[in-house]
Parts: sequence; C-alpha cells; structure tokens
Amino acid sequence: MIWDMFLPMSGTDLIRKIIRGMRGGTVVLSVLVTTLISPQNGHASSAKPDIQEPTAYRQITYNSPVPQTLNGAVAIATEAAYALWASKRVGFIDVLPHTRKPANLPKDTFWRSAKRASIPRAVWLPNVGYGQIADSTAQYFKTGLFHITGGDRTFAIVFFCKRDCWMSWNAAKRAMEYGYETVFWYREGTDGWHKAALPTALAHPYEP
Repeated sequence: MIWDMFLPMSGTDLIRKIIRGMRGGTVVLSVLVTTLISPQNGHASSAKPDIQEPTAYRQITYNSPVPQTLNGAVAIATEAAYALWASKRVGFIDVLPHTRKPANLPKDTFWRSAKRASIPRAVWLPNVGYGQIADSTAQYFKTGLFHITGGDRTFAIVFFCKRDCWMSWNAAKRAMEYGYETVFWYREGTDGWHKAALPTALAHPYEP
C-alpha cells in the first residue's frame, strides 16, 4: 500500500489495523493520498538521526531536537495524524505548557493568557509533559486521560505539542507508564499541522 511509504515500518501494521476498523477508513486514506503527500511532510522531517532516545524523561531544554522514536509508541507524521483525526475515532491530546492566572492576583491586575490554535477536537492538558510533575499534575493528567478514553486503556490516543517539543514525548511516555496501550506521538505537532494548512481551533486548557 502507498500508506507504507510514509510511516515507520514499526507502526504501519498498528495504524493499518486502526484505520481498517474505522468507518470511512478508505475515504480517509484516499483524502490523505491525494491532498497531503509531499516530500516536505515526510515522517523524519524534523527528527535528527543523531538524537538518541533516552530511557528516562527529558528534564531540560524541552524545546530542542527530538529523536525519531518513542519506545512502545508509534511516531507518526502529519499524514498519519490527519488520517487518524479524520476518522473521529482517536483522541488527540495537546500538551503545550500553559501559565495559569495566579489565584492570588489582585482583582485590578490585567492578565492575558496566550491563545492556542490547536487541532480541532483535541483536549489540551497543559504542563503534563515536564520531566517531573507534581502529584496534583499527575492526577490532573490521569483525570484528563480518563475523560478522553472513558477509562479504556486500549483506546487510541495521539500526543502532540509543537515541532521539536519534548513535552509531547514525555507525556506519551508517561501515559504508557499509566497503562495506556495504543499511543501515538505526533512529532511535528501543530507546526506540521499548520504547514499542511489543516483546520485549527482555539483551544482552552481542560478543566475537570
């Protein structure tokens, strides 16, 4: 299949199985092949071959080149991310960090939160991709995952942030440690999504 040309071989069978089980999978693949395939969107476009996958969480310099793989997950490119998103059968999780308004801020203090143009229908779980997270953040992450998957740890989920963002790598790794089995890591994140001129939506941090 032409699909195989654009995905790491380790993830091809899993994605094919998921797409095959989705309604309209053939249509999704047709749209993918006719509108999104280009050399600039190849699956290794931002990955650096000399970046080795660490065994532990990334703790520093989160905005830096990332490896091509995440052990236990499937690293995907924009083409695959779009196909999974178009199926409406996969959960998308944005993990871009976000600074919340301090609770003790004086009432007359002006506060403007940065706007986030994300992938439509994605759930934004900010700050869950740091190398170390507080217990409250871990609980927030678990609550968000349950909200997205309904407690089904085999439910397919895609983690993303921006290009060269270790936050999504960490978050996907953490989700697998929580027991989630069908995890995708979209390396290009919203940078790749925007480059492909795909639809976006204004996102707001998830509130349990």
